[in-house]
Amino acid sequence: MVEEKPKGEPIVIKKYANRRLYNTKTSSYVTLDHLCEMVKQGTEFEVRDARTGEDITRSVLTQIIFEEEAKGQSLLPIKFLRQLIRMYGDSLQSFVPGYLDLSMESFSKNQEAMRSRIAEAFGGGGQMIEAMTRQNLAMFERAMQMFSPFAIRAREDEARANGAAAQPEAKAKAADDIGDLKSEIEAMRRQIAELSQRK
Repeated sequence: MVEEKPKGEPIVIKKYANRRLYNTKTSSYVTLDHLCEMVKQGTEFEVRDARTGEDITRSVLTQIIFEEEAKGQSLLPIKFLRQLIRMYGDSLQSFVPGYLDLSMESFSKNQEAMRSRIAEAFGGGGQMIEAMTRQNLAMFERAMQMFSPFAIRAREDEARANGAAAQPEAKAKAADDIGDLKSEIEAMRRQIAELSQRK
């Protein structure tokens, strides 16, 4: 598990029009691979467009994920990616980032415990991971139950605004979307656990 470094001002990385990345702390050009290593080491940074000063950290981190996937790492299941794309523009979209943050934060907290337990009892490793996954999923289900009424209410309000009664299909679709997303996150956690065993 990566040790948390003391919180301070994030390092500013400038991205130029020629796609070159410049680390303002070390006064040197860096690559996406360098930024990937910085993330793994827990080094905080933000990427800014050199011309406009706009924060483009999200798009650069997404690009790093794309590069890692292209190398054959295959961390993100296809079903999960499709479900994630379907959530864009959906009434639940605003809840997805928080849900994913909670999911990965919980997994990170358990990561070291999982590794040590697997090392101690390799034969029962899969069962321990499964138990932890079930425990985490139960917590997320409780959290998502708080959000579900808002999503369904948004669909009902939208239906009323259009002069139509809220359809049962809207409620079913909201529940299906959440269920699909949870199952894909569970599959992703299993894949991450498998990769951590190989290291």
